[in-house]
Amino acid sequence: MLDVSMVSSSIASGVLLGGMLALTALGLSISLGVMKLVNLAHGEFLVGGAYLGLFMLSWLGLDPLLGLPLIGVAMALISMPLQRLLIAPLAGKGMEAPMMTMFGASIILQNLYLLGFHADTRTIDTPYAARPLTVGPVTVPEIYLIGFAVSVVVVLGVHILVSKTGFGRALRASAADPTAAAVLGVDVRRVHALTFGLGAACAAMGGVLIGTAFSFTPSTGATYLLISFAVVVLGGIGNIHGTLLAGVALGVIQSLGAMWLGDGYRDLIGLLVFLLALALRPTGMVSQGVR
Repeated sequence: MLDVSMVSSSIASGVLLGGMLALTALGLSISLGVMKLVNLAHGEFLVGGAYLGLFMLSWLGLDPLLGLPLIGVAMALISMPLQRLLIAPLAGKGMEAPMMTMFGASIILQNLYLLGFHADTRTIDTPYAARPLTVGPVTVPEIYLIGFAVSVVVVLGVHILVSKTGFGRALRASAADPTAAAVLGVDVRRVHALTFGLGAACAAMGGVLIGTAFSFTPSTGATYLLISFAVVVLGGIGNIHGTLLAGVALGVIQSLGAMWLGDGYRDLIGLLVFLLALALRPTGMVSQGVR
């Protein structure tokens, strides 16, 4: 007989964790929707954010969640020159060349992390990282609730940026038809650079939350890249609301699967959901398009 408290706690944990998964996938979704770029270095940007959070805590003594905007800005500034140097020259040459370029960047970044931090397993150790929060029969880690709240705020902020600002209009025009947007005066190269930076910033901020809730190594990015692809496929490429819904759905599925099969199967369950979604509904459960 199932323990009601265990099931309810598992579902609540899945919902909250799903919010963090949505934030980690948001940058990948936007890059795909606007630039048609399969950013295989997305996971390394996430891990880079986790290391920046660790540096902020260990060396500067600052809570990485308080410094989250600084970490996002730092990763955006680091990533935008990479886009200019590596991706912009390949514009109009199909998806394969940029994708393989980012695969090479992923390998290089992994090796740089290994040189700088070795293969040690690390975590961002904060007082609220392992502290439980109990409400009635539901018990969840406090970091899950904090991470969910932060993720929802960032996702909504990105939605407002895309739907209500001049940059958002230029971004949506570039996603719909970059040639027509350029004719109308949109600086598509600049929009693509800023979009790439925005995606890297979202990944880095998600990496801080993931690095606080879980341990990470220089190669952890590969796992979260695949999970991000699952969220993007479920939510629809470029769909911000869909990304949030898909992240929550995948988080619940993973959490319930881990409860029944064991925590070691959490990522396997997520990847199986990804494959099923890709086979049965490749356009996602929500319509595609940057919105």
